[in-house]
Amino acid sequence: MNKEISELFMYGSLDENSILSRLGEIFEVMGEGDYNKSRVVRDIKVQLKRLLVLATDYGFDKNLWHNYIAFFLMTSENPFSLVCEKSRITEGTVTTIVKEDLARIRRLFFYDFSAVEEELGTDCFSILTDYHAVKKNRKIYNWSVSEKVQSLSERLEGTEDDEDFYRAVTDFYHDYGVGLFGLNKAFRIEETMSGGIEFTAINNMDVTTLDDLVGYELQKQKLIENTEAFVSGSKANNVLLFGDSGTGKSTSIKAIINQYYDRGLRMIEIYKHQFRHLSEIISTIKNRNYKFIIYMDDLSFEENEVEYKFLKAVIEGGVETRPDNILIYATSNRRHLIRETWNDKNDNTGEEDIHHSDTVEEKLSLVSRFGITIGYSKPAPKEYENIVVTLAERAGLQINEDVLKKEAMRWEMSHGGISGRTAQQFINYLIYQHEKEA
Repeated sequence: MNKEISELFMYGSLDENSILSRLGEIFEVMGEGDYNKSRVVRDIKVQLKRLLVLATDYGFDKNLWHNYIAFFLMTSENPFSLVCEKSRITEGTVTTIVKEDLARIRRLFFYDFSAVEEELGTDCFSILTDYHAVKKNRKIYNWSVSEKVQSLSERLEGTEDDEDFYRAVTDFYHDYGVGLFGLNKAFRIEETMSGGIEFTAINNMDVTTLDDLVGYELQKQKLIENTEAFVSGSKANNVLLFGDSGTGKSTSIKAIINQYYDRGLRMIEIYKHQFRHLSEIISTIKNRNYKFIIYMDDLSFEENEVEYKFLKAVIEGGVETRPDNILIYATSNRRHLIRETWNDKNDNTGEEDIHHSDTVEEKLSLVSRFGITIGYSKPAPKEYENIVVTLAERAGLQINEDVLKKEAMRWEMSHGGISGRTAQQFINYLIYQHEKEA
C-alpha cells in the first residue's frame, strides 16, 4: 500500500496526518518484518476509528474503505481536477500522468486486506466493508455530500479496468466539480491566524423551497427570473430584498440556493465586519466553474459605519470588473440600508460636514447599485390568516378553520405581530401541543 501511495504524482500532496498516509506508514512498518504486532493493531484501529468518525459525519454506508477513497478523489483539488471541472480533458502528457495515478488509486480502492488481517489476527477491516449506518438522518450529516460519495463509490466498484476508472473520476469532476465548492452548497468565511480567510461549509442549511413560503408570488418570481438568467450564463443583477422582519426574505434566498444547486449555484454568507475581505473572496472564486451568490443577511449601516464603502466598490465602481460568476444578494429591514435621521434632510446640522447633503447622497447611493430591489411587506390580517391555514394543512393539523384563525390572531398580539414568521411559530406551537396530547 505504501508503495502505491508514495508513487502518486498529481494526487501525491497528501496531508501527512490523513488516514491514507497513516495506514501507508503502518503497512510500511509491517513490510520491514520486525515490528510489535499489538502496537500495529492498535495504530490501525486508531485510523479505522477516524474512518468511522468520517463515516458518521458524512453518512458513509456499506463499504467504508471504498467510500473513503471516493471521498479522497472528490476532495483532491489539483491542476488536473480543477481543469476537469471546466472542460473535458484531451489526451496529453498530463493525462498520461493522471492515468498512472488513478491506476494506483484503483489498486488502493480494491486493496485486499485479508492477508493483513490474517497476519495480525484481526478482522477489523472486514467489518468496515459491510457497514450499516444506524439511521439515515438528513439532519445528522451533509446529505448532498453523502449522496455523491455513495454514487461515485458505487460507480468505481463497477469499473472493469483502469480506463473505466479514469472515466468515472473525470466524469464526476465535470458533472459535479471538485473539493469544497464541488461538494457543498453554502459556505461562510473564517479569518485565519495569519489574517487571511478560509471557507467553511455550512452543513445544516435549511432544505426549504420557495413553495414553503406562502404568498409573495410576485417577489418570488422576480427572484427566480434573475437567478435563472444568472445560472444560464446571461446578464443578471445584484438583488436587495427589503421589508418588514419575518416576511420571508432570508427564506427566499435559501430556497433559491436549494433550487439551483444542481445547476452549479453556490452561496457564500458574509457579515458586515468581513467586507474588507470581499476582494480576497472574489479573487478565490472568480475562476471556479460555479455561480456564486455572496449573501448578506440583515444588511444595514449606522451613521458612523463606513463598511458600506467596501461594498460599493465591489458592486460597481472598482478598478476590477466584477466577475460574471458572482452576484450579491442582500436582505435588509431598511429600504435604503443606511440609518437616516431628520438631520439628514438639513445641511445646517451644526456639524463639521460642510456639504452634509452630499455625504447623505453618498450613503444612499449604495442601494442604487443593486439592479433589482424587491419589497416584502407585512401581510394584511386576511393574508396572515391564509398563511396560518395553509401551514396548518401542510402540517396535517385537524383544527376548525374559524377556531384556527381566531387563535392565530390572539397569538400574534403577544408574539411579535403579524408576519409569516409569527404564523410558522404559531403552527410549531400547535404541533407541539398535539404531540404532547397524543
